[in-house]
Amino acid sequence: MMLRGIRGATTVSQNTREDILDRTSELLSSIVNANSINRDDVASIIFSCTRDLDAVFPAEAARTDGWTKVALECFSEMYVENGLKLCIRILMHVNTEKSNVQLNHVYLHGAMSLRTDLVNE
Repeated sequence: MMLRGIRGATTVSQNTREDILDRTSELLSSIVNANSINRDDVASIIFSCTRDLDAVFPAEAARTDGWTKVALECFSEMYVENGLKLCIRILMHVNTEKSNVQLNHVYLHGAMSLRTDLVNE
């Protein structure tokens, strides 16, 4: 098995606890489903948010969804002028037999604009 990184991103409509938790949970579930991930194979998950999101840590959504035995960490995303706003990103480290080209990175809602090359795969 190799340790591989799987990426994902989504956007929220507004900086509220409910929106951040709902969209983070949706993104996390989408990554797991798109890659048939077994939770025991997940080494860690890194969450980042743009600086306009501060109502709640997105990792709280993972904890609520039962990710209690996986290392989770939240960071503030680097600010880039004219960058995508209200964005949550995930980097999941997974032990897998799959090659990098077999992994499915997931971009939802407004974050689809970040990786248009992957959206229609």
